[in-house]
Amino acid sequence: MTSNTRVVVIGAGLAGVRLARRLGELGMPALIVGEEEHPPYNRVLLADVLAGRYAPEVISLPAPERLVRARVTRIDRAAREIHCSDGAVIAYDTLVLATGSNPVLPPLRGLFTPDRPELPEGVHAFRTMDDCLGLAKAVRAGVRAVVIGGGLLGVSAARALAARGAQVVLAQQAERLMERQLDPSASKLVRRHLTDLGVEVHTETRVRGVRTLGGAVRTVEMADGYALDTDLVVLACGVHPRVGLAQDAGLAVHKGILVDDELRTCDPHIRAIGDCAQHDGTVYGLATPALEQAEALAGLLAGDANSRYTGTRSLTRLTLAGQDFLDLAAFGETEPRPGDDVVQLADATRGTYRKVVVRDDRLVGGVLVGELGTVGALARAWEGAEPLPTNGGPLLHLLTNDGGS
Repeated sequence: MTSNTRVVVIGAGLAGVRLARRLGELGMPALIVGEEEHPPYNRVLLADVLAGRYAPEVISLPAPERLVRARVTRIDRAAREIHCSDGAVIAYDTLVLATGSNPVLPPLRGLFTPDRPELPEGVHAFRTMDDCLGLAKAVRAGVRAVVIGGGLLGVSAARALAARGAQVVLAQQAERLMERQLDPSASKLVRRHLTDLGVEVHTETRVRGVRTLGGAVRTVEMADGYALDTDLVVLACGVHPRVGLAQDAGLAVHKGILVDDELRTCDPHIRAIGDCAQHDGTVYGLATPALEQAEALAGLLAGDANSRYTGTRSLTRLTLAGQDFLDLAAFGETEPRPGDDVVQLADATRGTYRKVVVRDDRLVGGVLVGELGTVGALARAWEGAEPLPTNGGPLLHLLTNDGGS
């Protein structure tokens, strides 16, 4: 591919901006089409903006050289053009879909009505800068808030709202917080952390619906009949890949847009990266895989025949700064199989917990909460998949000393 080839990227999130920046460094400036009015930003840090620790401009990404503000409505694969809502038509030689993901809006009674297709006043998703700024404007000391969902996003949102002085209730349908990443012991520490901040946590509870008055939310109804009076509701029920453009264009889609090791869709002129892409059966939905995919694709488009994306062994990291600091990490398989060895260190007084799972003398997973100086070395040992020394000493050293994270 030559330097005058026209690369167009749909999506100005982490993946799209990283790809454009790398292509620019390689002498192939790309055109980014993004629909948000705000400058590109790091979505991972939205909770810190909501908590008031960062101003919105602090989490801005490096400005792309060529950025068009528009909403893409259609991909014309035959003509190799994209059509925008403002009537603009943009030609491409290579199109990259970095469309990200949308928040999951649960099927709650009263959330939408035939005469009100938008969310009621006071009900917020938490995915975009506009969502974040809308919440920040609505929250104040003493406001009653219900967060629906106890995953990574829900925990971050609940903590941020509590930091702003809200009276927060977190409702989680699963039996524990962050059940996809954490084992029961680590989840218990996160729950204690939230409780210490004044958050009322309910697990194994299902929200049935919301009640409104004058178009504004007033009550959250639980499945057991209990009702919570509230001023704000935050929907933190996960995300799903944003694949509508790809589906309408006839591209192969399962959970995400199907791509191979060259991030190529079933159309050789269209690639996909980030939250919208499904590689080897996996939709990652995390920052690290998105950035690695962008790096690999930049190499491919610049002519590096050896550049490939073969998957990411991703580590989930949540660092919540401020006076009540919380740091946690999880990687690999955190639940042991029969025959696995498990090493655990817990300090209830300091609120720290460290656990690693070893199988056939190899580190296959771990979960850590609090004082994570060891996470860097443990992650490297896991990523390298090298046999561990059989005496166990170095592993204990990694668990109990600063591992150079």
